[in-house]
Amino acid sequence: MASEELGTRQNARASSITAMQMQLAQLERVGQARPDGGAAVPLPANAAGEQYLVFSLLEREFAFRAEHIQGVERLVDMTPVPNVAAWVRGVINLRGSIASVVDSRAFLDMEQLPYNPRTRLLSVQYNEMVICFVVDGVSDMVPVPASAIIEVGIRQAGVPQWAVPYASGYALLENGRGIVLLDAARLLFSDKMQRYSEEL
Repeated sequence: MASEELGTRQNARASSITAMQMQLAQLERVGQARPDGGAAVPLPANAAGEQYLVFSLLEREFAFRAEHIQGVERLVDMTPVPNVAAWVRGVINLRGSIASVVDSRAFLDMEQLPYNPRTRLLSVQYNEMVICFVVDGVSDMVPVPASAIIEVGIRQAGVPQWAVPYASGYALLENGRGIVLLDAARLLFSDKMQRYSEEL
């Protein structure tokens, strides 16, 4: 029974990611700009590499592996939770489950800006843990070949210092585009996030 439920969940996630890819491909066809101001460029059909979903924070591009993305949502009404960390904006009903909403900027001690029509909720899952992160925008799904990933060092130029504890690498793509690759497990199971979980 448990394996059937896991299979159903994996199929639902695969469908969700496929739907996201179709949506993002449609946005690219109509020429929507990327957060960095560049035009969205359609991906070659034969591009090799693991798929990553790219999003923006503070005019930088970040990405999670597509396998850890449960969905991309528009901002919805959140139910506030009393006596929790300031970076927790509340909880939402996410397809029948209650999920915490974390403001990424506040969590990472970044400058706070008002939400706008491009702001999105990115639901990230690792094992059984799901957290919705508020991000500045979601741009596209890109394949990242292993050869394009640079290991994160303490002095890595492309990775801001506040992202180093959560980064698995820095991808430098052929078109000169640089993307900080975030590790879902490092972020969701960080000491900071675990302290919040214990407060609930």
